[in-house]
Amino acid sequence: MAPDFSEAHHLPSQNPDGLPADPEGLPRQRRGSTPQMHGRYPDYDVLEQAGHWDEVTRRVVLARVGEPPPIRFFDERETATLTAFCDCVTAQDREPRIPVLAFVDEKLFEGNLDGWQFEDMPGDGETWRRVARGLDEAARELPGIESFDAATLEMRNEICQRFAGAELMGGVWDSLPCARAWSVVMRATLAAFYGHPWAWNEIGFGGPAYPRGYSRLGVGMREAWEGDEAFDLDPVKDMHERGLE
Repeated sequence: MAPDFSEAHHLPSQNPDGLPADPEGLPRQRRGSTPQMHGRYPDYDVLEQAGHWDEVTRRVVLARVGEPPPIRFFDERETATLTAFCDCVTAQDREPRIPVLAFVDEKLFEGNLDGWQFEDMPGDGETWRRVARGLDEAARELPGIESFDAATLEMRNEICQRFAGAELMGGVWDSLPCARAWSVVMRATLAAFYGHPWAWNEIGFGGPAYPRGYSRLGVGMREAWEGDEAFDLDPVKDMHERGLE
C-alpha cells in the first residue's frame, strides 16, 4: 500500500535553501499520491483503475509502489550521491519521493539495458559509477563540502546545471564525455520516474490501456475515468515571468 500523505503540510512560500516556491494556486493532491503531493490533477488516482488491468500488469505496477527493489548494484557512497542526484533532476525536494535510483539500480543489476551505447562511452553501469565520483568531485570544489549529497539543495542544482551544460571538467570528466554521460543517466532517470504511478497521477496519465483500451480518440476528448485538470497555468510562461529560466 502507498504511504498516506493526505495530511501533508501546505506548500511553503519558498523551498528549502531559498529556491523558488511552486506556482501560486498549484493544488495539493487530494486522492492518491504524487511526488511532493501536488499536481494538476488533485482528484485523480490511477491506482483506482487497477481492477481494469490484466493480472500481470497489475502486479508489476502495484509493486512499484508497495515493493520498490532494494539497492544491489551501487555501493553505499554511490547510493547516497546518486539518490541526491536523481531527486535533484526530478525536482523532488521533499516527501513523498519516487525512489528513482532503486529502479535504475534494478535495471543495472539485472543487466536489463537498452541494447546500445555510445561508442565513446563505457557501459551504462560504469558510466553511472563514474558520474557518482564526478559529482562528488564537483561538490568537493565547494568550501567544506565532502560529497554531492552533503551539499545544499541550491549547490546541487548548480552542479546539475553545469552537468547538463557539459561544463564539469577535471578528474573523472577528463575521461568521461560530460554531455554523453548526462544523456545516459537522464535517459534511465526519466524512464524510472515516469514509469511510476505517482508520476502518472501528477500528469494525469490514464495508465495501462490493456485490456480495456481507449475509445475516445478525438482531439480534446477524454475517457470518463481519466483525470480532470484543475490547474492550467502555462509552465513556460510562468517560469519566464518569474525569471526562472
